[in-house]
Amino acid sequence: MEGEKILITGGLGFVGSNLAVRCLELGADVTLFDRSKRNIHNIQGVEDKVTIVQGDVAEYSDIEKAVLDKDIVFHLAGQTSNITSMEDPIGDIESNLVGTVNVLEACRRYNPSAKIIFAGTVTQLGIAKKLPINENMKDDPLSIYEANKVICEKYLQIYHRVHGLYTVSLRFATLFGDRQRLDSPRFGITNYFIGRIMKDEKIKVYGGGRFIRDYNYIGNVVDALLLASQNDSANGEFFLVGSNRRIYFVDMVREVIKAMEEVMQKKGTFEIVEFPEGHKQIDVGDTLVDNSKICTVLGWEPRISFEEGLRKTIRFYGNRYGDYLHE
Repeated sequence: MEGEKILITGGLGFVGSNLAVRCLELGADVTLFDRSKRNIHNIQGVEDKVTIVQGDVAEYSDIEKAVLDKDIVFHLAGQTSNITSMEDPIGDIESNLVGTVNVLEACRRYNPSAKIIFAGTVTQLGIAKKLPINENMKDDPLSIYEANKVICEKYLQIYHRVHGLYTVSLRFATLFGDRQRLDSPRFGITNYFIGRIMKDEKIKVYGGGRFIRDYNYIGNVVDALLLASQNDSANGEFFLVGSNRRIYFVDMVREVIKAMEEVMQKKGTFEIVEFPEGHKQIDVGDTLVDNSKICTVLGWEPRISFEEGLRKTIRFYGNRYGDYLHE
């Protein structure tokens, strides 16, 4: 990627900042597009090596300038909580649907050779009728957020077929890792539990925690994004990105507690509670990803295990917990 011009929307966010750091290591020219510099701490140490453009993907005039002359556009900006989408569906439409169309239309008009890589979620499928889930299953989303992600993916396919744009959608399983917020379960439950232990607060596990999740360490996710941008076999496709390893939610909690004690010498505890009102209706239940398509087509694999990724995450925060516990 030496010398390639990269645009990352949502570039100061969790996924965007990790991707930015890796792109810099690979020699790319990186521009980060974000609404504010609130998360500038995410690129601590490389601030002077990137270009930061403040703007909103929901404002077409902002994004049309940003896509000019870029080789790759990683479109990661958008509202990311299914719960928030149910509270503010219009806001989710503006952030996800309008924002994605603006990115695609700006590229169509002014930079049709750009490669556009989009971030989706495996929960677009809804409740799985069988595990593991794969790309051939029919989508039946439960929340506004997930429905909008499905629509965004359709937009990408249309712009690929009709206008010849290079588009790829990656549906991520449950994300965790370095640079994610620690203060809200809406932005990553594994990291949130790390934050609870740092604050000496008990972890609450809903409904017994006997549901399956497929956990995605951020380093593996960045690998997938890069491969999607560099392997032309990805063009026009969508891929599920997960470990294909079933971990019960309550076992994830136990591993977080164990890792925090090992790495930070912080003890944690948990208790079983009922699901809050309204949460159960939009919970997809068990999730496990058949990752054979992305492994076969792009040569991707989850190089870093859940346990190793968890310890890497905890070590990353070190004495920087204050940056990620700001609420």
